[in-house]
Amino acid sequence: MGEADLHGRDPGSFRVTTSDAFALFLDFDGTLVEIAPRPDAVRVDPALVPTLERLRTRLGGALAIVTGRPIATIDDFLAPARFDIAGLHGVERRLAGTTSGGRPEDHPDLRAGVERLKRETAPLAQVLIEDKGASVAVHWRLAGEAEAGRAQALVRTVAADLGATYRLQLGKAVGEILPASATKGHAIRAFGAAAPYAGRRAIFLGDDKTDEIAFASVNADGGVSVRVGDEETGAQRRLASPAAVRALLTDWADGAPIDPEALPPA
Repeated sequence: MGEADLHGRDPGSFRVTTSDAFALFLDFDGTLVEIAPRPDAVRVDPALVPTLERLRTRLGGALAIVTGRPIATIDDFLAPARFDIAGLHGVERRLAGTTSGGRPEDHPDLRAGVERLKRETAPLAQVLIEDKGASVAVHWRLAGEAEAGRAQALVRTVAADLGATYRLQLGKAVGEILPASATKGHAIRAFGAAAPYAGRRAIFLGDDKTDEIAFASVNADGGVSVRVGDEETGAQRRLASPAAVRALLTDWADGAPIDPEALPPA
C-alpha cells in the first residue's frame, strides 16, 4: 500500500487490519513502562521484550521506539534486544543497525548550558539533571513546590539564553533542552521514508505533552495517534495506561487483528 493511497481520504474512515499495512512507533516512558520517580528507576515488565520481538517479526520489521531517552539507555532497558530507535526526540536515530546523529561534541553551547544547570541546581537536592549528551532534561518530580518553581525558571532561562538553535520542551515535571530541529514527528517521518516503514500507515503511541507534536504530524500524514492516559490531547485514540498498552501489544503479537480504529476514541 503506497502513501498515495491515503491522499484525499479521511484517516478516520480508512480501516485496514493486515500487519503489512502498518508501521508501529512507540514512546517508552509512560507508554511501554510506568513513569518512575527517577529516570533510572524504571521497571521493565519481563514479558515486554519478547512481545516486542514477536510483534516486530509480525510487522516485517516495521517497529521502532521513539523516545526522549538516548538510544544506549533504551538498549540497556530492553537488552538483549536491539530495536530501531529514534533517541533524544530524533537527534539520534538507529535504523537497521546503523546509528546517526547525537554526538555531544557537535553541541558546545549546549554543553556549556548543561554545566550551568548542574551548578545552579546543586543546592536543589530533589531536582535531577539528566545529561543525555546532545540534550539535557531537568526533572523536578520529587521536588517541593518552591524547588520545582526554581528548577523550571532556571531551565527556561538557560534555554532562552541558548537562542533559536535550541528549544525547550516541557513534559510531566520535566523540562528538556534539545536541538530545535529535533521532534518525534520528524523522526517518524524519517523512518517512514525508508524500508521497511515506507508505504505503511503509521501508528504512534505516546503519553506526554512532548508527544503532541508527533500526534499532529501522524494525523496529518493519515496515520493513527494514540494517547496513553487521560490528559487532553490531539490524538485520535486512547489507552488508559502502560499496562493497557502492553496488553494490546501482546494481543497483536499473538495474532489478533491490528485494528487501531477499534481503540477507544480520545
